[in-house]
Amino acid sequence: MAAMAAEDQHAPSEILRGLSRHLNCLNEDNKTARKRTLEIIKKETIDKNLSSDVLQEIFSVLLKPLLKCLTDPMDRCRETAISTITDFIRCVPNPEQSLPYLMPCLAQRFGDKDVLEPSEEIRLLAMEMLTLTLEVCGKHFAPYLNEMMNILQRTIVDPCPDVKRESCKCAVKFAKAVPEHFHMQAESLVKPLMQTITHQHSRVRVAVIEATGVVIQHGNGKNVDDVLSHLAQRLFDDSPKVRKMVTAVVGDWLLHMRDRYSYFAKLIPLLLSNINDEIPEIRLLAADLWKQVGAQWEKENEEDIKDKLDFLLTPPLFYPNDVERPGLGCRELVLRNLGNLVPAISHDMNDWMVATRVRTSQLLCVLLLHSEEHSTQHVQPLLATLYRACTDTEKDVITNCLAAAKILGTFVPPEVFLKLVLSHVTSPYSSSHPWAPLMVLAAILEGCPTPVLKPHLEQIITTLVRPDVCEDYQQVMYLRQLLACIDVLLHHCDSDCGSVSLQLLQVLITVQSLSVDPQLSDKALETVQLLCKVQGLDSVVSLYRQHMGQLLDWMSASVSTWTCFSPQRLQLQTVVTQSGPVIGEFLSQFMPLLHCALQKDKDPELRMNIFTMLAKLLLDAKNSLDSQGHFEDESEKFLSDSLLPNLVWRAGRTASAVRTAALSCLLALLHGGSFTPGQLLSLVEKLSPALLSALEDDARMSRLFACRSVATILERIGKSLHPDVLNKIYPELLKRLDDSSEDVRTAGLEAIGLWLSVLTDEYNPEFYSAHLQFLFQQLLLFLDDPDSSVQERVLEVLKIGSQVHPALLKKEVEEVVEKQRTPDYCNQLLLHISSLPTETADQGPE
Repeated sequence: MAAMAAEDQHAPSEILRGLSRHLNCLNEDNKTARKRTLEIIKKETIDKNLSSDVLQEIFSVLLKPLLKCLTDPMDRCRETAISTITDFIRCVPNPEQSLPYLMPCLAQRFGDKDVLEPSEEIRLLAMEMLTLTLEVCGKHFAPYLNEMMNILQRTIVDPCPDVKRESCKCAVKFAKAVPEHFHMQAESLVKPLMQTITHQHSRVRVAVIEATGVVIQHGNGKNVDDVLSHLAQRLFDDSPKVRKMVTAVVGDWLLHMRDRYSYFAKLIPLLLSNINDEIPEIRLLAADLWKQVGAQWEKENEEDIKDKLDFLLTPPLFYPNDVERPGLGCRELVLRNLGNLVPAISHDMNDWMVATRVRTSQLLCVLLLHSEEHSTQHVQPLLATLYRACTDTEKDVITNCLAAAKILGTFVPPEVFLKLVLSHVTSPYSSSHPWAPLMVLAAILEGCPTPVLKPHLEQIITTLVRPDVCEDYQQVMYLRQLLACIDVLLHHCDSDCGSVSLQLLQVLITVQSLSVDPQLSDKALETVQLLCKVQGLDSVVSLYRQHMGQLLDWMSASVSTWTCFSPQRLQLQTVVTQSGPVIGEFLSQFMPLLHCALQKDKDPELRMNIFTMLAKLLLDAKNSLDSQGHFEDESEKFLSDSLLPNLVWRAGRTASAVRTAALSCLLALLHGGSFTPGQLLSLVEKLSPALLSALEDDARMSRLFACRSVATILERIGKSLHPDVLNKIYPELLKRLDDSSEDVRTAGLEAIGLWLSVLTDEYNPEFYSAHLQFLFQQLLLFLDDPDSSVQERVLEVLKIGSQVHPALLKKEVEEVVEKQRTPDYCNQLLLHISSLPTETADQGPE
């Protein structure tokens, strides 16, 4: 053992003696010689596993020559020198003894802006050596604060990503090694760190954020504002590791930063934003840190919140069941900073970046859940923010803000939010987005507890049913939100909605009337059925029976001012369509309403639309207007006062369209059996001039409806008509045989066939032979029509005429048979006449 000790004692001097010749070679111009010398030094020292004390003595002699090699022009020499110094620092027992020589040299080589180490590999080795030196020397670095800061300021912004990362690691260790000195110059690292925080490599960003956390933690507390915006941007980083590091750093600040109370309002949003991160690990970390922050604050302020600790631990009565209530400390932290947080939320909700708006909307939900009923004092700015957010183009922003509105409705008393929201509903927040307050209202009502909401039901529906609310806007989005409010009320208040059933139905009728979206109309009808259900009614018809009188009064109040643009016209159409047979029970109210709306001084388009609506009803009169069998009492007055005045000819396309609609209504009235034969016979004198005039109308549909109406009259009461009346009809029908419309020609032929078939004994064929002769002659002209289908139909009509005066018809046919291009039809007719019984051929009609 003694021999070994003696050997160790002489080893340093012997080794140094052996290296002295080689050390002189470090000054050689030959780079190979310098490189070989450095390798020999390492081989003869580090690689021989000498004791630490021996290495310490050798290192004290070799340090200066090795440091001189840091400026060697050959990369390999500089690299070997740094590697050798690093190994010595790792092995020697007192590495701090090297600092007086090492730090100035490193500062000059890597911290001086005028000197640049060209090799990034060597820069990385140097930073790794510096990090190692910090680990083993610790507080001995205090005198070298300036040198360290100069080096870190340069290397943090180094072009090499690995050098950046190692520099951040080095900064963290330096701050922790000499905290009592570091704070004096910590500020100088903030700028280079923020320049590097957006680096394209996620590992660099993670390192920078970690270093930023430590630098601020050990700094003078004046640079928090300089880094907050940069950290906030990293909340949207694509890398989960980056977002996780932001969460960890902010949570550490909230727990340990000396001046953290001054920055709660700025730091809390950063931590709470990650409670909704898409990565579960980050969410759990953020939630855990937040609980720690709240618990710590609660402990530090125990005296101030003593009363709340004793009495306010029980959740509010209507607290959401599926949500874990935050701790008292967490709630108090949010509550005490809410005044500063709400304006910031409102500002960020307008950010141009979608990700920012989404995160902000998520954060709003978290804050409202923490503030509970204390958000009442901030309702007005919160509502403005929610209105604006509901118009966002990003679906997630809207979804989150509606969730926030629901939370607001849970905790804020209805007396407060209704006063504000309903005033915004009647005076829309934005002319381009008038539906925003309704959307927010629906969400707030959904969150409001049912027992709390019920007393305000009448106030809400009274506002929604106002004409300026439910009738002035026809956008699908507006109507959809209006319907959503009604739907929420029905689901929340259930049977209590019976007291405002009429108003609810009025709004639902309006939504169906104004909607151009079939899906929305179907949804509104489903809500009508829900209104029936909550009142125990078996059908929609029963609901209308309950309110029909009031609905008709509602519309009658404004009928004198209706135009084609009035929503009441559409409301009337919805009511009469959906009420089915109920409308027949209220004719005494309905008919005066129609009479007023159909006066000839009313808007032509309005009259046209109402006539079209009535035509559909009259075709099924037994299940609508005449469901009680009383319409015949009103039909004559309706014909005289409303229909016939609108059949009077007036110039213009609009007037023509009104006549067409009125004629369609008249046809439906005749087809629906609303007149008894006796009534119809008494009305023929009034009807005939209008109908015969309509046969000459410019509009094809008017002529067609007129032909069919005449045919219907002939079919129902033709045998009761006086021959003079009949003789006024057929000439006008004959004109229609030359009509430009094939449909009108066909209808005219059918009407003539009916005319011939209704002639009775009162119509003496000999006495009226001139009329019959003219009729036959005209029909025979069309028996030679170029269209074979027309010829066949004319032939059938003439066969009917052969029953009236066969001898006259035979004579007329024989006169023209040789003149026609296709005498086949004449021959068929002659054959038919000859087949008639003799008494018929001789005597004419019975």
